[in-house]
Amino acid sequence: MIRRRPRPPRLLTAVLAVLAPLLAMLTLSAPTAHAASLTEVTGFGANPSNLRMYVYRPDSAPARPAVLVAVHYCTGSGPAFYSGTEFASLADRYGFVVIYPSVTRSGGCFDVSSPQALKRGGGSDPVGIVSMVTYAEQHYGADPNRVYVTGASSGAMMTNVLLGDYPDVFKAGAAFSGVPFGCFATTDGSGWNSACANGTVTKTAQQWGDLVRGAYPGYSGPRPRMQLWHGTEDTTLRYPNFGEEIKQWTNVLGVSQTPASTDHPQSNWTRTRYGGTGTQAPVEAISIQGVGHTLPASGMAARATSFFGLDSGTTQPPTEPPAPPAGACKVTYSTSTWNSGLTAAITVTNTGTETIDGWALTFTLPAGQAVTSGWNAQFSPSSGTVTARNAAYNASLAPGASTTLGFQATHTGDTSAPASFSLNGATCTTS
Repeated sequence: MIRRRPRPPRLLTAVLAVLAPLLAMLTLSAPTAHAASLTEVTGFGANPSNLRMYVYRPDSAPARPAVLVAVHYCTGSGPAFYSGTEFASLADRYGFVVIYPSVTRSGGCFDVSSPQALKRGGGSDPVGIVSMVTYAEQHYGADPNRVYVTGASSGAMMTNVLLGDYPDVFKAGAAFSGVPFGCFATTDGSGWNSACANGTVTKTAQQWGDLVRGAYPGYSGPRPRMQLWHGTEDTTLRYPNFGEEIKQWTNVLGVSQTPASTDHPQSNWTRTRYGGTGTQAPVEAISIQGVGHTLPASGMAARATSFFGLDSGTTQPPTEPPAPPAGACKVTYSTSTWNSGLTAAITVTNTGTETIDGWALTFTLPAGQAVTSGWNAQFSPSSGTVTARNAAYNASLAPGASTTLGFQATHTGDTSAPASFSLNGATCTTS
């Protein structure tokens, strides 16, 4: 028997006829955070350990995008690392492609122990991961000069391994809670090295560096930069591994083990940079006080993205960039005024003892003043409490160094100077 659906009342039909186009317009105009989706790729090339390849290619990706390989932890997977970290949302913002390798072996750990894994072209997981990168270059037009790798725990160990095996493929790495290249090496077929995990394997910087150089004998080209993260209360891969990693990569990159700068981007963070003081120093190490084996936490992926330089091609501006470190400062402020406008010249001097790498100068404009244009900084908002953030070319202020900036503004009669200024949260002296 065929049942006929009852016809809707004429009034309802008329209402739906009016609403349908409006609903369609709302649907089409509603923003989506992830219009793109995670896609599995098969048949991507040499893959001796049967890894799976997942790719997130954002709609914002340019014709020649950068590539970030994001490597999961033990018991994890590529899709889990995609959904549990911030790298995909950062890819939406900056337009790079993210590759998520995924282990199929029991336990879900990457091979960072076998002799095959610890040499270039030796087989095992590193070969499969590099095949994924090659696939992205061939099929997505990815830029081979902008390939980076990051990972957590087992993925952090693989980050160390990939930078050692393939220094000509990866330009930089960021390892969250890892161990040095070669520290997990075993000869009995086991994938776990308890001595290394417990932080009892120590070597000289030269010995650690020789392990990396031995992965690709005869290589004399540039080495990738390294960013290292570790919690002081890590009981899975204990904190001494952090210091051993620093010894290894400063030696590999030929820079001093004495930090070029030390600061505290957050209250429980200690950041040291080696061989340079900028955002893309050869080696950067961030120690997180009181934190265990839980990295990366919120906001850390963005720091790694900045270390790689992947945030230089933004497609939409970040809503609130991380606050730079605080520092002592002096501000000189002068104005030139006319009936309805003024120009202000500001000189900022670092009166502290450490280099300020990235600054934000905050001040409150008197009522009626509004910035219309500025130079040597980005000013936002235009009135009220205004923050001027550094340009790329004046971000670093050595002790005693100064930078000048300024703006043009309208006013309604009050042309006085702001009452106070603060640099990265520290109140400045004024003159």
